[in-house]
Amino acid sequence: MSLKRHNPKGVSLLGRYSHAVELPPGQRVVYVSGQVGVDSKGKIAAGIEKQCDLVWKNVGAVLRSAGMGYSDIVKVNGYLTDSRFLGAYRSIRDKYVHDPMPASTLVIVTGLASPDMLVEVEVVASRA
Repeated sequence: MSLKRHNPKGVSLLGRYSHAVELPPGQRVVYVSGQVGVDSKGKIAAGIEKQCDLVWKNVGAVLRSAGMGYSDIVKVNGYLTDSRFLGAYRSIRDKYVHDPMPASTLVIVTGLASPDMLVEVEVVASRA
């Protein structure tokens, strides 16, 4: 049985995501901690576009270490420090995450672990 996405007709989709993703029995599940726009030397990238790109590269690296990839993502939780970053976030996310889209939540927050951090993303991935 493959992943089943639930997008009932009576519930509007306000973007590119699925309302729910159902995993079949026996799937491996990996929970990826929040990733931020920090490079391998611990330096925070300058600007939302560079941070978003590093976030998704970091997510990919963690998934690869578990034998998975972006196509295995079933849930995304994104956190932005400013609603003006929505366009950049969505554009860069869509370079890495493709149809069928995972379930997703995006929250505007007043801050992250460091005032220089503009975006954080955590994901759940699954594979047989």
